[in-house]
Parts: sequence; C-alpha cells; structure tokens
Amino acid sequence: MKLPQITAIELIKILRKIGFEVMRQQGSHVFLRHKDGRTTVVPNHPGDKLDRGLLNKILRKDIQITREEFEELI
Repeated sequence: MKLPQITAIELIKILRKIGFEVMRQQGSHVFLRHKDGRTTVVPNHPGDKLDRGLLNKILRKDIQITREEFEELI
C-alpha cells in the first residue's frame, strides 16, 4: 500500500502530536526535535505535497515509526 500524500503542514501537525517541537526554520526547511533526541527536517513548500520517497525516509530513518503507526496518526 502506498503512503498517503500529505503536505508539510499536515506532517508537522502529526509530528507535534507525537512530541516533536519546531526548533527553527531556515528558508523553507522546518527543523524539528523530539525530547529523546530524534530530529528531522521537513521542506515546507506551500501548496505542494511531500514526495512519498522523502516521507518514507522521514518515517523510517528520522522519526523511526512504521507506516502502520503513521497511518493511525493521520
């Protein structure tokens, strides 16, 4: 099953729900960090959906949750 296409703003809202905080923004890139040390960067281009490959990389490598866990948060 394919990952859903979502915008950067939607992803940031989901990340904040699971404990990530926006640290800073540099240009269109939003830097987020979790209390346990996990970090990620979300490119925020208004009106554009995130590429599924990038979303998959963020889920697997950066925030370390499964697709199933992610889909429950949407």
